[in-house]
Amino acid sequence: MANPVGIGQPPAEGASALQSGTFDGLTVVVTGGGTGLGKGIALEFARLGAAIVIASRGEQHRAAGVTAIEELGARALGVHCDIRDPDSIAAAFGAAEAAFGCPSILVNNAAANFPVPAEDMSPNAWRTVVDITLNGTFFCCREFGRRHLSRGTAASIINVGASYAWTGGPGFAHSAAAKAGVKNLTESLAVEWGPYGIQVNCLVPGLIPHEDMTAAIQENLLGTPDKSLSQPAFRTGHPRELGWAATFLASEYGRFITGHTLVVDGANWQRRSLVNPPVTPIRDQMGRGEFQPD
Repeated sequence: MANPVGIGQPPAEGASALQSGTFDGLTVVVTGGGTGLGKGIALEFARLGAAIVIASRGEQHRAAGVTAIEELGARALGVHCDIRDPDSIAAAFGAAEAAFGCPSILVNNAAANFPVPAEDMSPNAWRTVVDITLNGTFFCCREFGRRHLSRGTAASIINVGASYAWTGGPGFAHSAAAKAGVKNLTESLAVEWGPYGIQVNCLVPGLIPHEDMTAAIQENLLGTPDKSLSQPAFRTGHPRELGWAATFLASEYGRFITGHTLVVDGANWQRRSLVNPPVTPIRDQMGRGEFQPD
């Protein structure tokens, strides 16, 4: 039997399977699109001709995203948006429409997440993550959907999910519960809005390292020294691979795909061992020590 070699590397950055100009004349709103995987998705739409609206609370994040998009020669706009607030979302979409016309594609990428044992999680921490990740995704879908339903125009929504929507996420109970809601929301809206020409899909990233990972997530990953060898593909992912998946789903070639959750993770979430290793409690994995109630 040959030695394992893993899944090969993708084409170089800047390549695309879609035709140049696929999204000419269209506007894409990406929440949290100024950094990380959101920026990776935004860049691929921009390379294919879309005008990009980066919706984010952080001014520096918006500016960084706009600069990256404009360096490709594409049009970009940064708008302040707190996705927990429907009025803020409405204002952001209004600014996007005033600048580039009604957005045709929405990527709900913004979310909140940090590792914490469930017993240590404060009620405010739970509410904050669920409010941003689940409520914010719905509020953005609702604003976007209502604008297209009133016009009778076709559109595409891509919600960014997580594989622990299926499996549960020990150490991430707040985020896992919220992402399970996002997956279900995707499936519900796809059926409700399909008759009106609105696609709704979910995109799940695997381990795709990037410079904008939070300190808490980076610290959590330090427990796996060689991250490539911990993946069935024998490598981690690249932001452009998630961007390619998003542009395909929103393109005319993905028209008949709706209500689907596409996982881009090299089969990592389906990995199982023939013999389970010993269980290490989450508190021990995080170095939290013995639980002490307040």
